[in-house]
Amino acid sequence: MLTGQDTLLREAGVNKQGSGVQSLQRAIAVLRAFTVETPELGVTEVGRRVGLHKSTAFRLLSALAAEGLVSQDPETGRYRLGVGLIELAGRVLVHIDLRQVARRHMRPLAEKVGETVNLAILDGTQVLNLEQSVPRGHLVVNYGWVGRRTPLHATSTGKVLLAWAPPSKVAAVLDSPLEAYTPNTITDPEMLQAELDSVLESGYSMGHEEYEVGLNAVAAPVRDHTGQVVAALSASGPSYRLSAERFEEVAREVVATAQAISTELGHLATDVLHEPAAE
Repeated sequence: MLTGQDTLLREAGVNKQGSGVQSLQRAIAVLRAFTVETPELGVTEVGRRVGLHKSTAFRLLSALAAEGLVSQDPETGRYRLGVGLIELAGRVLVHIDLRQVARRHMRPLAEKVGETVNLAILDGTQVLNLEQSVPRGHLVVNYGWVGRRTPLHATSTGKVLLAWAPPSKVAAVLDSPLEAYTPNTITDPEMLQAELDSVLESGYSMGHEEYEVGLNAVAAPVRDHTGQVVAALSASGPSYRLSAERFEEVAREVVATAQAISTELGHLATDVLHEPAAE
């Protein structure tokens, strides 16, 4: 009796007991032979890397080319990965949920640094908090941030999102009145621009009781598969616990976790962009 998998394989022309599965495995190995360091390969090089005879490598490359999974340079005859893979990858990425991915990483971060962890996105001229994870055992934690909107200029997440925002968005914020929420809130446009430049250089932002007295925070950017900043991840806590002396230590953990989320969203570490988003 045929199983569902057997039926699918037979309909695809693959004999589970024969050479079909082997050919599929070899084709996958051929695709994996192309790397960032060696994006173009000739037939002989592919055969050598995968351990196949040149004629077998040629047949597999021809079949992959027919499906758009590899492409051949008509002048050099060398192959590279094709745009068909982008289409397939897009089908996966479109179903990756930012909140679902981030949630898996936020709890361990909260437990490790002992502070509240939040995920936020840019929504118009405000920060929209999407997810929150709090550490167990602490009596003083920051609840109730999910769904809450906060200002861009006065929060660590806001400064991250603003630092990598398009220039027109930054200009709009700098040209508008910057409300003071505490004595530490940055209300001078030039000082805010300098702060954003510092965020771009360091890769993370810090909040020194700028939105609420007694509350400090550190935030880092989360990127999607295109390298664009799509969210900010932060760790926040009371200033007596998350003191300035801990900022660098906590920042390392927040940055590492933000990068892990970005990787799961399809971002490659080699793609890290320190420039603001294009218009």
